[in-house]
Amino acid sequence: MDHDLIDPPGAGLNRRGMLMRCAGWAGTAALYTMTAGVASSISLDAALAANGYGGRTKPFTFLQISDTHIGFDKAANPNARGTALQAVEKIKALPQKPDLIIHTGDITHLSKDEQFDDARQILSDLGAPIFYVPGEHDFLDEGQGKAFLAHHGQGTIGTGWYSFDHDGVHFVALNNVANLKPGGMAHLGDDQLAWLSKDLAGLASSTPVVVFGHIPLWTVYEQWGWGTDDSAQALALLQRFGSVTVLNGHIHQIIQKVEGNVTFHSARSTAYPQPAPGAAPSPGPFKVPAEQLPHMLGIRTAHFMRGTQPIALIDQSLS
Repeated sequence: MDHDLIDPPGAGLNRRGMLMRCAGWAGTAALYTMTAGVASSISLDAALAANGYGGRTKPFTFLQISDTHIGFDKAANPNARGTALQAVEKIKALPQKPDLIIHTGDITHLSKDEQFDDARQILSDLGAPIFYVPGEHDFLDEGQGKAFLAHHGQGTIGTGWYSFDHDGVHFVALNNVANLKPGGMAHLGDDQLAWLSKDLAGLASSTPVVVFGHIPLWTVYEQWGWGTDDSAQALALLQRFGSVTVLNGHIHQIIQKVEGNVTFHSARSTAYPQPAPGAAPSPGPFKVPAEQLPHMLGIRTAHFMRGTQPIALIDQSLS
């Protein structure tokens, strides 16, 4: 992976005490706090108020950005590069700098080297390590992800999966786009599931776990392939943990679900919106009036305080 953008997978990120804050920008701002394994929503204003947390320990913050689609220039957003730059400015203006950033895929639109290079340039001055997983648009080249792995695969396993720890939280990065069939569900595969089993085996059940990938690990809308066909096997491995947060992109909109100890959160894109499940004949770039577009694009941030379990997430639009 890019040394100037990411600490090597597996290396501990040992920094501040632990309040994880997941903030995403999407429509109305919503912050999610992680307590007892359940992500609960609080207002953006409350989250960002003076030290933001009522005198509690200063939070450890990380940020999610997704679906930048660098290279996209169609009617749904003729300037996806410009809205990615707007997202960068939003991140830089946050009152608390994130400890790390995760990018949940579709960095590029057509898997071209120049698009990966441009994305790197756009994100290069955020001042925090960036951890990437690929989207299907990053695996369009004839080498089946060769370009993505050349830019972001150093230190990863297989087609780009890995894990790392940050201040007591275990992060797991998954690739569920390598075996994607047109119109079909995503797939993790036996090799990745075997690795995940070994990766989690040595962790205490009290360890907070954050899993991030591109396509949802739960079935949002099967007709559009918005789900992962072997996700049940991965989720079974996570059942023993008290606090599990699963973050994804791909569907370009905020959808949340709680299932037992696992909270699922889909993020908005910085490039273009997609229709709600079943609201159109098919998924894909969704054109809205120009004045509405910034309200449908965004980013997300997250908090976790040591001694509590739910992660707090904030979604904020680019408007």
